[in-house]
Amino acid sequence: MNNMVHGKHRRLHPVPLRDVVIDDVFWAPRIKINREHTLAYQLQQCEDTGRIRNFDKAAGVVDGEFEGIFFNDSDLYKWIEATAYSLSTYPDADLEEKLDQVIVRVAAAQEDDGYLNTYFILVEPDKKWTNLGVMHELYCAGHLFQAAVAHYLGTGKRTLLDVACRFADHIDGIFGPEKRKGMPGHEEIELALMDLYRVTGEARYFHLSEFFIDQRGQRPSVFEQEIHNPGTGGKVAHNRSHFMVGETYCGAYAQDHLPVREQREVVGHAVRAMYLYCAMADVVGETGEPALRDALEKLWHNVTRARMYVTGGIGPSSHNEGFTQDYHLPNTTAYAETCAAVGNIIWNWRLLMLDGEARFADVMELALYNGFLSGVALDGTHFFYVNPLRSNGDREREGWFGCACCPPNVARLLASLGLYAYGQSEDGLWMHLYIAGRVKVQQSGTEITLKTETRYPWHGEVKMTMETDQPVDFTLYLRIPDWCREASISINGSSQESKSVSSAYTALKRTWQNGDTIRLSLSMPIEQIEAHPNITNNQGKVALRRGPMLYCLEEIDHDDHVHGMILPEDPGLEAETAPDLLGGITVIRGKALALDRESWNDELYRPSGHTALRVTDLTAIPYYAWNNRGKGNMTTWIHKG
Repeated sequence: MNNMVHGKHRRLHPVPLRDVVIDDVFWAPRIKINREHTLAYQLQQCEDTGRIRNFDKAAGVVDGEFEGIFFNDSDLYKWIEATAYSLSTYPDADLEEKLDQVIVRVAAAQEDDGYLNTYFILVEPDKKWTNLGVMHELYCAGHLFQAAVAHYLGTGKRTLLDVACRFADHIDGIFGPEKRKGMPGHEEIELALMDLYRVTGEARYFHLSEFFIDQRGQRPSVFEQEIHNPGTGGKVAHNRSHFMVGETYCGAYAQDHLPVREQREVVGHAVRAMYLYCAMADVVGETGEPALRDALEKLWHNVTRARMYVTGGIGPSSHNEGFTQDYHLPNTTAYAETCAAVGNIIWNWRLLMLDGEARFADVMELALYNGFLSGVALDGTHFFYVNPLRSNGDREREGWFGCACCPPNVARLLASLGLYAYGQSEDGLWMHLYIAGRVKVQQSGTEITLKTETRYPWHGEVKMTMETDQPVDFTLYLRIPDWCREASISINGSSQESKSVSSAYTALKRTWQNGDTIRLSLSMPIEQIEAHPNITNNQGKVALRRGPMLYCLEEIDHDDHVHGMILPEDPGLEAETAPDLLGGITVIRGKALALDRESWNDELYRPSGHTALRVTDLTAIPYYAWNNRGKGNMTTWIHKG
């Protein structure tokens, strides 16, 4: 497990999850709920909905028909991945036994040639690999590979990794140069093959990932050929409209409109796009290819400058679960799928690994605390599939979904959070996220532990203490977030003249001694955020931000209609700790103006200037925490007076 392939053109590599301990006031309780409640709840859902029984049926252990949607295998694989990540840092014999039992049932369904997909084994065994654009075979395989990698790294067991490698070898025997053309309609296997390559060192997996990436945008497209062949897969009509404009094939929905090196705008299904870009970043980490890196740069700029919500959520449209056009970011109808926020996080993390540029960590943090975290309730057993930025009281988290991709995606990200907090390079240790706890690494041949104390994200004070048996030379890189306008650093009480190595990482290079103490102070004022003028629905409005948190107004906290509240020139906004509210949060309190609705009788319209405004109290809560106290109106964008 210590011979990971980290990429010749990656500046950074992650710290193994087992070497990171999270022990803070914000994330630790969520990880505990995820470990003790969410995983058990989701396992029961996988049992109750037949997702696990499908494997028993495919193995011939029990009789019966396939249950559920044809890509349901992937949800169980994500649960396995989440559970394996949890075991990396929180060993649990009972949980590990349950995981082992599930893996036995999965492995039993694998066919002699390595193939494993319960839908096709049970329903259409003669249609394997005949409808790649729609049927998610390669997508499900990818989630199996990622689960196997997590299980191996978390437990040291090869039981699932061997299953994954046999399946990967089977796929590699079918697809590739001089073999069969093909690619997944829903990307996932590309980045999963890169994960499998990093663990096994098997170069064939890396080259197969490259092959699938390079197939996109080629003509004739394999998807086009499948769509015009009604005999494939049994589900040809499913989502056919997404691939067609009239009777003409258009591959934008699945990022098949252009070769990847020519893509400049993010299009189509948001989750598919993110998973593709993750794999592209991983390939760049291996090859350093300038053309692929340039495409990623332009795609990143298009997302972050024109197609991303203020929460870090992406994909405004329910029609394609994805992107539309620049600056089209509606609030009430925002799709902003939770899985897409997960994809945005892991894509930016992979970009961060390439060069250590803080802008990628900034987006990762934004999406993590806002667009992603809103996808799960405080109880860990209710979820949002979509994450609107405005609600008329008709939205509520659900316990499960027919298409249940989001809940286990939430679980696996929470269980693996430690991977995103730190990075290592040849010369030092990097802090991407400020989370209380500790990390253990080898630097210059010496083991060091860095202990972090902080109440981030509620407070901007971070204290780090070095623990080492002997003096050691290396650089500690601290990220100054893009939301911070003023920061200071001291070492052992002495202020530092620090060197910036990128947009916002500060390099502290020295011979570190046991007990050295670093203090980072990040100014965390309340800011009013404006939207680009081209986002017309947000004109004349502001959103409230403090630190990495976006805030919103909920009906339950106000006597007045939140959609009509107006922020005056001097609202007197102040941050206030509310330890007994929503698990312990920092709220923003101030004054707003509200329409005097009592002055209206039964008139539908009347001349302006007759409605009075009155002063009212304003309470804003972090956006992630909304809808934990029942249904009600909510808004993130507030009228500006």
